[in-house]
Parts: sequence; C-alpha cells; structure tokens
Amino acid sequence: MGQSMIDLPSRLLLNLEPWRNAAHWRIAFSGGLDSTVLLHLLADLAKNVSLPPLSAIHIHHGLQAAADAWPQHCQSVCDALGVPLLVERVKVQSGASLERAARDARYAVFSSLTQANDVLLTGQHRDDQAETLMFRLLRGAGVRGLSAMPAQRSVGQGTLVRPLLDISRAELEAYAQAHQLNWIEDPSNQDRQFSRNYLRHQVMPLLTGRWPQAQASMARSAAHLREAQGLLDELAQMDLAQAATAHDFQWLGLPSLKLTPLTALSVARQRNAISHWLEPLTRLPDTDHWSGWSDLCEAAHDASPIWRLADGELQRSAGRVWWLSDAWLRAPVIGCEWQTPSSALRLADNGRVMFSGQAPAGPLRIGFRQGGEVMQLADRGHRDLKRLFNERAVPGFVRGRLPLLFRGDELLAVANLPGLDGDGHGGWKLHWQPTDEDQGLS
Repeated sequence: MGQSMIDLPSRLLLNLEPWRNAAHWRIAFSGGLDSTVLLHLLADLAKNVSLPPLSAIHIHHGLQAAADAWPQHCQSVCDALGVPLLVERVKVQSGASLERAARDARYAVFSSLTQANDVLLTGQHRDDQAETLMFRLLRGAGVRGLSAMPAQRSVGQGTLVRPLLDISRAELEAYAQAHQLNWIEDPSNQDRQFSRNYLRHQVMPLLTGRWPQAQASMARSAAHLREAQGLLDELAQMDLAQAATAHDFQWLGLPSLKLTPLTALSVARQRNAISHWLEPLTRLPDTDHWSGWSDLCEAAHDASPIWRLADGELQRSAGRVWWLSDAWLRAPVIGCEWQTPSSALRLADNGRVMFSGQAPAGPLRIGFRQGGEVMQLADRGHRDLKRLFNERAVPGFVRGRLPLLFRGDELLAVANLPGLDGDGHGGWKLHWQPTDEDQGLS
C-alpha cells in the first residue's frame, strides 16, 4: 500500500499527460469519496506543476432530502482548496430506471458545458470498472458493452477523461484518510434494490474474498475487450467504405449504403458493419430484433421492405438501404399555390423549393404525386410519371415527396431530376432542398 500511496499523484499526472495543454479541466464533483480524492489530488498537484485552470461542477438532482445539504458541503471543500465551483440543479424524469434517468440528466449538463479543448474529469475507479463489466455481463452485453467504461470519450465539444480507472477504491480511501478528507456518503449507495449496489456490497466481496485480484483481472478483461472492439470498428470501417458508394441522389443528404457489397459478407460481419453505421443514428436493436435486417436483405426484388428501429427506419430501395427519420417519416401536405416564384417556397415537413433562372409564367402550384400524372417531354411526347421515375431508379420513399410543378393541370417539372426539372432550354430549373438544413443544394 505504501508504494501506491506515494505514487498516486504521479500516476494521476501520468494518466492526464495527454491533456496537459487543454484549455480547462473541470471536475465532476459529487462530494463522494472518489471525486473528493480526485479534486484534492489535482488541487495539490497544481501547487507544484503547471496544469490547465481547474474548476468543479456539482449536479444537484434533488432526489432525496439528504442531498439538499450537499451543494453547501461541496462549496466549503472547494473554497478550502481554492477551486471555483458551479452548482447546477437538474430535474430528473421519473421512469423505469431512476439511476439511468439521473445519469442522463447529469451528462446532458456535462455536454452543454464542455467546450472545445475542455476536459471533464470524473472519478470512476477500478472497482467501478469491474462492477460495470459484471453488470453488463449479466445483461448479456456484446463486446462493446463488455469493454466497460473507456478511459476517455468525447462529451459536448470536448473530452471526458476518467484518470482513476487503474486505481482501486481501497487506495482512494487510504489517501482520503491520510489527508483527513471529509466526503459525503450517499444513502442511496446502501440501497440493495439498486442492482449496482447489490453487486458492490453482496457479490464483489465474495469474489475478492476468494480471488483477491478479481477486480484487477476484470478491469484487464475489459481492456482486452476494448481492444477487440477497436478491431471490430476498423473492420466495420473497411466494410462500410465498400458500401458507401456514390449515387445519383446524393442531394437527398441521407445516410445510405449499397446493398450488394454488404450481402456478400458473412452475417456476423454484416451485423458488425451495420451496427457501427447505425450507432450515431439510433439506439441499437437487441439481438432478437436483428431478424429485421435479414428480412430487409432477403425480401423479393420488387418489394420495398422496411426495418423499424427506435429512432427511425431503414428502407431498401434502388439497390441501397437508406436511413429515414423525423420529417422523412411524415407524409407531405398535399401542395400549395406558389404566389411569389421569385423567392423560395417552404413546404410543410418537406424542405423548400426554388427556381434558378427566370421562373415560368403562372399561376403556379407545387403538388405531389397522387398517381396517373403524365408529363409532356419535348423529344418524347407524353410520358407517364411512374415510368419516368422507374427509368431514373428514383427510390420509392422519394417519389411521393418530390415536388411537382403544375400550371393548372399541366405538369411542368419534377424538382431535381435531370431532364425533367426545367424547360429544356436552360431558361429555368426547379430545385428542391429536402430538409431545412443547408445541405444537398448543389
């Protein structure tokens, strides 16, 4: 113990070496043992070593009466150490998992406060890491989940760093006692109905009684699994690069992948690539729900299969899979008169349209496909709109949303489709920007 006691500040400094040039180090300070030791260590180090400016943040959840005294406690600790403190009150949404809701509320504040080149430091230690691994193992997590807590990840515009992950709770307690630190014992930490507390108080002591190195070994396993996840991510990037081919509908600004390169892969490899791709877009499906992916791939050639997920859906169309969410899943409002064609026209839930060149004479209106539309083409006479869409392999989900320009009953143009989007002489063209963000208008 003695050696690691002396060693603690220098081990911490070593773990924080990559962030010594950050603009700001902010400590997530609950007032509990872990964050109290972290704060004390850093305030102490700052006396002798040049560190970025330090400050602390305390999140007040107000979930229990005892918590009302904590901001005051945190304030006096910070005052004694000369570290500025920000206290943020949050409202926790009541729901199935209070632990998770409180955590989400905390991280929402952390994200909003962490600016570019800022570092948010949190006090999780090696015992927490072992618990996390155990907890996730019992929930049937995959490699990503079992790699437990990363030592760093992005938060807001900056980085979240956990510099104590290789240090045991016992070492932190020894440090706190040696420096006569006072910390808050959260009463909910004793509540055995919380799964984590049950693991902490009932299960872990049994394991470490039999295998003293259990927690260090579990933390090491988590590190091996993180390395494995890194390799899976690299594989996913290689596979996605094959499928992220250019296509005629880039202007939609939608995430999409070519299906053939994906279906050529083994099923496990498909799942790995698609999970990686979906990660930033939606909460990922559990194992049982993945059958939706094989249904999507195996549906008949002329079908338009859909895989619904938590935050949107995948659709297969024109040889690709497309990610659709939000406005894309709402039917566009039937249409509207275009009174002033000289300026852009906003469409409800469907972006906006505008002309380049001199707009044609009116009265003009924008409508959407109802079926049976026919268009007069200079070189081909009357052509059925459905056939024109088929020739251009327009994805199914776009067909009912593509703005059509009418004068009376005459269909003058279809936005964004070359050869159908203007008067044929280059006098004017109809452009559609599918979402309100400034993307896709080439």
